Amino acid sequence: MLLEKTKFNLLSEKTKQSAELFEQAKKVIPGGVTANIKYIAPHPIFMEKGKGSKLYDVDNNEYIDYLLCYGALILGHGHPYVFESAMKQMKEAGTTIFGTPHRLESVMAEKLISLYPGIEMVRYSNSGLEATLLAIRTAMAYTGKPKLAKFEGHYHGGYDQVLLSVNPEDDQAGNAEFPNPVPESRGIPDYYVENTIILPFNDLASTEKILRTKAHEISSIIMEPIQGGFIPADQEFMAGLKVLTEELGILLIFDEVKTGFRLSLGGAQKNYAIKPDITALGKVLGGGFPVGAIGGKKEIMLISAPDGGRDILTAGAENKNKQDALFHSGTYNGHPTILASGLATIEVLESEGTMETLFSNTQLLRVQLEDVYKQYDIPMKTVGEGSIFNIILTENNIKNYRDMNKADTTLRKKLDYELLKLGIYTKPLNRYSMSVVHTEEDIARTVEAHKNAIQIVKQV
Repeated sequence: MLLEKTKFNLLSEKTKQSAELFEQAKKVIPGGVTANIKYIAPHPIFMEKGKGSKLYDVDNNEYIDYLLCYGALILGHGHPYVFESAMKQMKEAGTTIFGTPHRLESVMAEKLISLYPGIEMVRYSNSGLEATLLAIRTAMAYTGKPKLAKFEGHYHGGYDQVLLSVNPEDDQAGNAEFPNPVPESRGIPDYYVENTIILPFNDLASTEKILRTKAHEISSIIMEPIQGGFIPADQEFMAGLKVLTEELGILLIFDEVKTGFRLSLGGAQKNYAIKPDITALGKVLGGGFPVGAIGGKKEIMLISAPDGGRDILTAGAENKNKQDALFHSGTYNGHPTILASGLATIEVLESEGTMETLFSNTQLLRVQLEDVYKQYDIPMKTVGEGSIFNIILTENNIKNYRDMNKADTTLRKKLDYELLKLGIYTKPLNRYSMSVVHTEEDIARTVEAHKNAIQIVKQV
């Protein structure tokens, strides 16, 4: 405990102004943060500016940023082409938003249809959370079945329907082959616990047993094809799941909010050569602005079309069919500045050699980090695909959430705090996301920082 306090005190010494700002924030913001994921003990680090692969906090400490807004900033901070595209769009439009249809909505939809095998039509939202929510509602409306299935350890946003069994305690999680639905927050109604079926990730046999028993009730399965952005589904598991859902009349939803554009320009579904019925996107798609989108088969997507008097906000006779509505709306959906920024981001990613360099630099960092930990006899493997990975302190294979629980997170957390003091930024225990602007010098500094952190923590 004394070591923990010393570690926190040393971090606070380096980030005094962050500590002061946190105390001020707690007076007007519950817990001092506007999203629970932004909190770290003893206090979050308040950032002042960002540039390229770097973040600078209010105490003027520099960090190589591997959090990258939880993966959203694949071009790094302040990419000039994204800035120019956003400013150009606003200047030419003469306004920040129209509140009407506009040309870029179709331009982006056409781009996504060309890149993602499972997308034939597109609808926009304002976050990945909203996108997954709309995907689930669409599936339920299309199939007419009332229940949702999700995988243990998968996160799809902070709302009642999916905030179950993301990180459950071992004594509550139940049998690994038949997991319990465990609420991850206060305030979740029993209805969702009773109507959400939890599946074991990367275990096709057990998943099949559950699905065959409950298929008549399940509208869809929502999943992260790469759990947490870094634990990949086995190809055999994915192929088997696709066959099974088609046989049982269950829609397959890929939540590609984390993996979209980070494994390939066509996401995980391109890599797995599997077409989901519905895809949810976010993060990278917005170029650093809040965004979400869903896409899917034409016959599924068309049920949200507002023709036939299916707008519940239209009064009078035109509202006569509102009971048939799949209602979806949002004042800022398809925001023109955000779509301009997203299109600029995709254009950079499509430029020759960009994705290849991104992936090779990611692999270079992974290999060098594994070599460092091997030198110090610390069991470690990097787990991930494309431009995302995590550092797992174990010798065992990582196939799912329960495997992660067996890794040494205590040592990993100690190292992460030392790395923060050494200028390597990610939230402790979080995954690493790479950008196209991380350099070989950044990689070398990161590897050296890991060496120093290990020496400090292990006292060698």
